[in-house]
Amino acid sequence: MTPQKANNASGAAIAFIVGSILFIVLTVAAKLLTTVPDLDADKDALRSKALAQIRATETTNLTSVTWADQSRSIVRLPIELAIQKTEQAWQDPAAARADLIARAKKAAAPAPTRPAKPSAFE
Repeated sequence: MTPQKANNASGAAIAFIVGSILFIVLTVAAKLLTTVPDLDADKDALRSKALAQIRATETTNLTSVTWADQSRSIVRLPIELAIQKTEQAWQDPAAARADLIARAKKAAAPAPTRPAKPSAFE
């Protein structure tokens, strides 16, 4: 290899190394100096608020007596009260079974429908 070709090859290597270092420095600087706003910041607040509302509703439903379907006389009871009522009812298994079957039929019955509106042409 001639000395001139060796100088050209070493000059190209030095230029490549300097260019690579410059590229790395610019990439790191761009990453550190550029701030991207957090896209999910407001969604986190909405999710936590929705979760708090769901848990409050669950707590209310589990601890209070409310109507589940008033037209069918279905009541939502707290778990402890439901267990007590079940224990009392099943002291007489035959009567409890008959009552359970009757309540299941009543709960499974279709909801009453609204009467149809008369036609404007009648």
